[in-house]
Amino acid sequence: MKTFSIVAGTEACNARCPFCISKMTPKNGIELKPAIINWRNFKKSALFAKQKGFTTVMITSKGEPTLFPNQITEYLENLKEFNFPFIEIQTNGIAIAEQREKFDPFVKKWYDLGLTLSAISIVHYSPERNKEIYLPYKNKYIDLPNLISYLHDNGLSVRLSTILLSNFIDNKKDLERLVLFAKENKVEELTIRPVNKPEDSIDQEVYDWTKEHQLKKEQLDDMVSYLNDNGKLLLQSQYGAKVYDINGQNLCLTNSLTSDTNEEEIRQLIFFPDGHLRYDWQYAGAVLL
Repeated sequence: MKTFSIVAGTEACNARCPFCISKMTPKNGIELKPAIINWRNFKKSALFAKQKGFTTVMITSKGEPTLFPNQITEYLENLKEFNFPFIEIQTNGIAIAEQREKFDPFVKKWYDLGLTLSAISIVHYSPERNKEIYLPYKNKYIDLPNLISYLHDNGLSVRLSTILLSNFIDNKKDLERLVLFAKENKVEELTIRPVNKPEDSIDQEVYDWTKEHQLKKEQLDDMVSYLNDNGKLLLQSQYGAKVYDINGQNLCLTNSLTSDTNEEEIRQLIFFPDGHLRYDWQYAGAVLL
C-alpha cells in the first residue's frame, strides 16, 4: 500500500528510543520550534497523492506528533476535501495514555475529521521491555491494553507497529506471545519489521546501537518459519511486505528504509511543513516540490 506521509510537530519527542530513525536521517527543515505550514503546497501535494492513486495518509513526525495536537487537527481539516479513505497517525501513545483528559476532545475531533487508525510503536508485549526503550527515565511504561481499549471506544482501529530487536522480539516463541497479546486486545493490525539503519547515518551513536541490535539472519528465519507454519499468507506486495492471518490475527511482516528507483512506482510521498514534498526519508535530494 502506498502512503502519503505528513510530517507534523517538531523533532521533540517524549520517548528515548536508542534506534531513533529521525536522528539518523536529515532534518529537512524540522527543528524543535514548530514550522509555519505551507498550506498552498500541502494542497498541491495532497492532490498529487490522490491523482497517483495513494489511498492512505499517515500523520507522522520527526519526533512525536501528539505533542502538537492542534496541528494534527489542522492537517485533518485541510485533508477533508481530498476524501482519502484511510487516515492514520503514528504515535508512541505516551501523551494520549498519560493525559487522557486533555486528549479526549482531540481524539473525538480527529475521528469526526476522518482519522481511521492509530499506529502505536512498540518493541515488545511486556511493559518492562517497552519501558527500557521508550521510557527509561520514568518509573513505568504506559498501560498499553487500556490505551488500545480507549482508542477502540472512540471508533479508531489500532495497529501495533513492532520493531524487531535482538534480545527483544527475536524468536518464534516471543513472536507467538506477541500475536497472542494482539489478539487478546482485539488489535486490528499487527506489523513487525526488523530494526534498520540508513546507509549514511548522521548520528554515529544511534547507528552503532542499531547495528548492535539488528536481527541475525537465523533469528529472522526462525520467526518467518513460525509465520509460514502457523499463518495463511493473504497478500504479498511488490515491496516485499507479506500479510498473514494467524488464527484470526492480522500480521504484516514488512521492512523499512526501502527505496525503489522506478519513478513510476513511488512507494511513499512525504510532505514537510515548509512545503517540500519528498519521496525518501534518507536523502534530501529525493524531492518533488
